[in-house]
This record gives sequence, structure tokens and C-alpha cells, in this order.
Amino acid sequence: MPEVLTRAEVAKHNTEDSLWCIIDHRVYDLTDFVDAHPGGSVVLAQVGGQDATVDFYNLHRQEVLEKYRDQLCIGTLEGEKSEVIEPKAGDLSLVPYAEPLWLRPHFKSPYFKESHRRLQKAIREFTDLHVTPEAQEKERDGTYISQELINKMAGNGVLAMRLGPGKHLHGLNLLNGAVDGKEFDYLHDMIVTQELVRANARGFQDGNMAGMAISLSAVKEWLRNPALKEQVTAEVLSGQKKMCLAITEAFAGSDVAGLKTTAVKTPDGKHYIVNGTKKWITNGMFADYFVTGCKTEKGFSVLLIPRGEGIETKQIKTSYSTAAATAYVTYENVKVPVGNLLGEEHKGFIVIMSNFNHERFMMVAAVVRMSMTIVEECLKWCNQRIVFGKKLSEQPAIRQKLARMISLTESCQAWLESVAYQMCNMSYAEQSAHLGGPIGLLKSHATRSAQEIADHSINIFGGRGLTQTGMGKVIEMFHRTYKFDAILGGTEEILADLGVRQAMKKFPKAML
Repeated sequence: MPEVLTRAEVAKHNTEDSLWCIIDHRVYDLTDFVDAHPGGSVVLAQVGGQDATVDFYNLHRQEVLEKYRDQLCIGTLEGEKSEVIEPKAGDLSLVPYAEPLWLRPHFKSPYFKESHRRLQKAIREFTDLHVTPEAQEKERDGTYISQELINKMAGNGVLAMRLGPGKHLHGLNLLNGAVDGKEFDYLHDMIVTQELVRANARGFQDGNMAGMAISLSAVKEWLRNPALKEQVTAEVLSGQKKMCLAITEAFAGSDVAGLKTTAVKTPDGKHYIVNGTKKWITNGMFADYFVTGCKTEKGFSVLLIPRGEGIETKQIKTSYSTAAATAYVTYENVKVPVGNLLGEEHKGFIVIMSNFNHERFMMVAAVVRMSMTIVEECLKWCNQRIVFGKKLSEQPAIRQKLARMISLTESCQAWLESVAYQMCNMSYAEQSAHLGGPIGLLKSHATRSAQEIADHSINIFGGRGLTQTGMGKVIEMFHRTYKFDAILGGTEEILADLGVRQAMKKFPKAML
């Protein structure tokens, strides 16, 4: 049992032989920790016998205290209680603007039902308990997602939910009954994406089966070989096999029509022979299947290619962690059955373009949720950081930055929820016809907003925002990696242009 101590008793322990301090009404014995303190012994000597709460929170995150509490905390102060709120797994944040409006007390939304709230609570708790610890570990060491976590996600229906609504969810037990698979819609889909990214590990975020999420959906919709479709879907959603989308090349990124990887039919017409390369392929290092874009005789086609003879993958190191398993893929005389064709031969462009809507929707959901987390981090920091004798939040210039960040994040989330609602009320074909432009514009706007939010957050955190550990580590990670969302799935410029071009196609002649 921890001792109950008085402030007078603590004050006596102010030497290197016996060094105590107070943080948030708890007493810590730092005597044996002095030499191990990363910041040196002098800093601790300055607070010996004193209340160091303000000094501590001016430098550290709460998680630092939680890390050392069992080791160093020896008691509590008589008649005093801790003031710092320590959230449990699954809890909502109490920081203003840290959660979407529909999750805040006293606010309502026409979009969300009880099943959305149940799912949000369940997936947040799952993320806090199972995803975040591994995400942080893998982000640091750069290794790939564990089979244990993949199995856990598969067993709880998380992998299946990543594909969005559909018959693949019917009859599955989704997070212990949080939502019925037949009821699952694009608002549920958005919730799953937004909660998973709260692990705050951008490389692992893509390493966490993102390749599957953007490729298996195309297989489900376009593969015309029923037996193969069923086999691959079962293998991947059970976690036995992994897959990725292999479209981008060194020769062609957003310009899908410029691809040089070829698929030539054999004389008997039963196989394609694939040759070429793909670059920056997320999850390519550990993928068992590659949904690959190829030039065919009269156009562009998409093939499902299993890993095998003739396929080689090499790791690509980018700005974020190698946990994403980003790969350079080489195809050398790879033999693929014609039954592995997605959609119609030479008409693969529609396969890729229609698949992009859901990919971009998920990317927007992720970057907007991360932007909201950055706002939360900045609000916390501004409330605890003392500069020139005042909290940062008392500086008008800082409040202007916070106001701008909040405004950008709230507007993006509102637009995202509106698009999600439209998706709930459109068929796959209708989404392809009507939402390509709006989703493209939303993604462009969200990533432009992220750039400004990242910039403001760095200025608020100063040097800490450039440091990969400590108070500003989430800020540093976001500032270093938000550009992935601006490039992957179509660049900002391409998508902004797409949105306007689609609008112009539907411009009424009577208005000329």
C-alpha cells in the first residue's frame, strides 16, 4: 500500500541521498533514478522536496509518468487527490474538438444510429488494447505486422469491415456483435478507418493490411471466376494470405494510362505472360497476391497474380516506417491464367477508377482523423506549456493558429460525413458515376488542410515538434508523413482537376 504523506515530510527529502518530489498530488522517490534520468541529474536536483507538477507537465506527456509510476511512486499526499484524468481503453477524449461532433456531449447528428455508437466504442477499445501497442513497436523497429494481430483482426471481423459494406459481412461476428453485418454501411466503414488510425503510427497504418483494403475490394467486384474469387476472399479475410494493389510504376503514377508492364497472351489463349516493374507498392514485401495493372494488346487490363516464380520484391525506404512493407516489384515472364482477369480484357481502366473511390474515401477518413488528433495534441500542449509566465493558450497569436486548425478539421469532417451518407444511399455503379469528382475534391482539400495544420502545429510545439520522441512525437510524425495522403491514391492536383472536369461535363447547356 502506498504511504500517505504530508508536504512537510516530502520537503525534507531534497538531497542527492534522498530525493523526493510531488507530481499531481503523488510522491515520487527519485533517489535511485537520478543517474538514469535522460535529462540529467541537475534537473531533478532542482525540484527535490518540491511540487514539480508544473515543471513536469511543461516538459513531458502523461505517458512518461505512467511508465515510471509503479517503479518510483511511493505514496500520496494527505487530503489530496489526483487531478489528471487518465483515460481507460475505449474512452472518448474530453478535450474540446478532439472528437467528431457526433461523439461530443450535447451534440446531435442525423447520420449516426445506435449501431454506429456501439461500433465506435468497440473498435476504439480494440485499437487501444491490441493495435496501438504493436503499432508503436513496429513503427520504431520497422518490422512488419505480426500474424498474431492479423489473426485477431480476422477473428473479430476487423479485416472484413475494412472492405466496406457487402455480403462478405453477412453472418460474421463483428467485434462481439457490435454491429450486424447486414446493417453495416459506409458510416460504419468510416468509423472503423478513423478509429484504427488513432494508433498514431503512419507507417504501420499502411502496414496494417492497407494493401488488402484497396485490392480485395476490386477482386470482390470484378473477378469473374467465382471459385477463385471465393477462395481468395476466404484466404485473405481469414488472415491466411495477404495481398496488395500493384498499379504505380516508376514510369507512371497518377497517369495510369502510361503503364509499361505488359501482359501478352500465350498462343493457346489460356495464359498471360507478364513482364515489367511496379514501384512504391504498399504491403508488397509480404503480399501473397498482387492485383496488377498491365498493358494488353488493345488497352489496359487488371490481373490477380499470385506470388510465385518470376516475381521478386525489394524493400523501398520512404519517409515513414518500413513497417508499411513498401516494395519494388519485378515481374519476369510470370505466367498467369486468363481466369485471373478482373473485369473485361483491355477495359481495366474502369476497374481501377471505380476502385479508387473507396480507397480515396478511406484516405480522407484517415487524414482527417489524424488532423483532429493533432488539434487535440496542440490544445493539450497549449494548456500546459508555460511561456513568458503564461500558458500558450493565453497568447492571442497561438489562439489564432488553434482557431484555424479547428476550422479546417471540422469542415473536412463535416464534408466527409456528408459524402459517407451519400455513399450509403447509392449503389456501387451510382457512386462510380456521381462521387468520383466530389471525393477527389474532398481528398485534395483534406490534404491541403493537413499541410496547413501540420505547419501550425510545428510552430506551436517548436523544437519538440521536430523530435521523434517526447511531447511532440505525434506532431513530428504527422508533419513528416501527411504528404503520403496527398500523393497516394492520386495527387492533389490530379484530383482537384478531376473534380472540376467532372463538374464541367455535367454543366447544363441552358446556362451558356
